[in-house]
Amino acid sequence: MEEPKDVCVFAEVQDGQVAEVSLELLSKAAELAAELGGRVGAFLIGDSVEPLAQTLFEHGCDEVHLAERPALAHYATLPYAEVLTQMIGQAGPAIVLFGATTTGRDLAPRIASALQVGLTADCTDLQIGSHRDLAGGKTYEKLLYQIRPAFGGNIIATIVNPETRPQMATVREGVMRMAPAEPGRTGTLRRFDGALDAALFCVELLEEHRAEKLVDLKKANVIVSGGAGVGNKENFELIRRLAETLGGQVGASRAAVDAGLIDKAHQVGQTGTTVRPKLYVACGISGAVQHRAGMQESGKIVAINSDPDAPIFQFAHYGIVGDLNEVIPALIDLYKEHAR
Repeated sequence: MEEPKDVCVFAEVQDGQVAEVSLELLSKAAELAAELGGRVGAFLIGDSVEPLAQTLFEHGCDEVHLAERPALAHYATLPYAEVLTQMIGQAGPAIVLFGATTTGRDLAPRIASALQVGLTADCTDLQIGSHRDLAGGKTYEKLLYQIRPAFGGNIIATIVNPETRPQMATVREGVMRMAPAEPGRTGTLRRFDGALDAALFCVELLEEHRAEKLVDLKKANVIVSGGAGVGNKENFELIRRLAETLGGQVGASRAAVDAGLIDKAHQVGQTGTTVRPKLYVACGISGAVQHRAGMQESGKIVAINSDPDAPIFQFAHYGIVGDLNEVIPALIDLYKEHAR
């Protein structure tokens, strides 16, 4: 039997559009499929979502597997899990990827359990490589390396599933770079016609309430982040003032979040949000590898730290050694003076 080669993505639908993380994953899926010699597929589930297939094609998808029914208009665990399990069984891919969203984290484990395959959660990188089983002496080629932080982000683990297919992983938002769309690109549309037991629809959605997203670091052109060196919540107001002055968003290191200086929604890094702003200002952040992994692709990095030996100065484009309580107000005044 020929080894499967296709790489498929669960195309999550949010507010009537394909979620950004799914489009990011399609770009990565194209890279993986090229190494395997396979095609890129997507599983699209919902009601009146067929027009979204064109979005998937334009972002690199070769084949869209579509399950479209009124009963699937809103995400529900049991019917979505059943539909997707059947669709994966029909498509037979080598790899299936999910965004590490609330939906992906709920759905992917159920699919893995139903198919009796492995699943790695919250990956920050995916690669293709080989693996040698030291116990049995067997070498496996072209496996999916599922790479993610472990032990609180202190190490990076590489996980493989040598025996079972598909290889499955959930991937954090923002860690994969989305390729530009190719307008007019087309592919193959395959419709799902499997049966669904009425018992699967035992949960009814009565009302839907959504909290407004107050922080969107992924789309920010300017981010001013504070670390443990900020010291306290009062000093963090300086970070907010500088961000407001520059028209940017407020970020933070994990150390600042763990210290209770700011909410986790602002966290940048390996265990937070991966960002690529035009300008990243790091205030009181040492520059540990876990934080660097989430912001090192910023256009320009400015570091403010009282420790001249802080690791962040090794990769920052501009460094200021000094007390941020003195440096930040001076920067704000200087910016306002030149902005007049």
